[in-house]
Amino acid sequence: MSNNRLSGKWILITGATSGIGKATAYQFAGEGANLYLTGRREDRLISIRDDIQSKFSVEIEIYSFDIRDREACKSCVESIEGPIDILVNNAGLASGKDPVDQADFEDWDKMIDTNVKGLLSMTRFVSERMKKSNEGHIINVGSIAGHEAYAGGSVYCGTKHAVKAITQATKMDLHGTGIRVSAVSPGLVETEFSEVRFHGDKEAADSVYSDINPLTADDIAEIIIFMASRPPHVNIMDTIVLPTDQSSSTMVHRSSKK
Repeated sequence: MSNNRLSGKWILITGATSGIGKATAYQFAGEGANLYLTGRREDRLISIRDDIQSKFSVEIEIYSFDIRDREACKSCVESIEGPIDILVNNAGLASGKDPVDQADFEDWDKMIDTNVKGLLSMTRFVSERMKKSNEGHIINVGSIAGHEAYAGGSVYCGTKHAVKAITQATKMDLHGTGIRVSAVSPGLVETEFSEVRFHGDKEAADSVYSDINPLTADDIAEIIIFMASRPPHVNIMDTIVLPTDQSSSTMVHRSSKK
């Protein structure tokens, strides 16, 4: 698919311990790309690294830290001696679904610090390096919530609208360079996302995906690979990706026959 454009490249993926980040790591490795994997759970990073290397002949470095910690982000990027050809800003979460007048401030801070500030920190430190070499690709994992809002999602939708704006403005800031900037904006993807949003309530999380055929992490990873493997003169700015059973943030067709 990629005409070997990704072979030998070095890909930095945040939030690589589960979901879209993990699936993206495997698919890049399948294309012959080397990996820098980051996440909070070091045991998972080690397990994923070892499993990928048992399947593919690629190099992998792991960095365990919380992306909300700006100094840790800086330390990670500065400690990478080799090239960073592609940055996948995948780390993100939803926390809570309370109305704005009842929401928990800790949930708000967690989403803003991760989805916006963490993404900005990594972009800041990596883009500086990319600009010196006049090449690279920044791919942000956004959401359908970055294109439309819904009740109970005031802050989550706000953070994903921010990701959309940051993607557009970053492309403008890097105008005239060889650096590409992209986003992928999925709808319902069955990962740990809803379990995190509902603070570990698995029943509530499962109900989000009940009686539909949701997207999978691999579906989104395939699109990220497609974006990354286009010729250098092709920049895909954004892709809105929904399961066939979903037509907007709030329109979801459910059928017990599925």
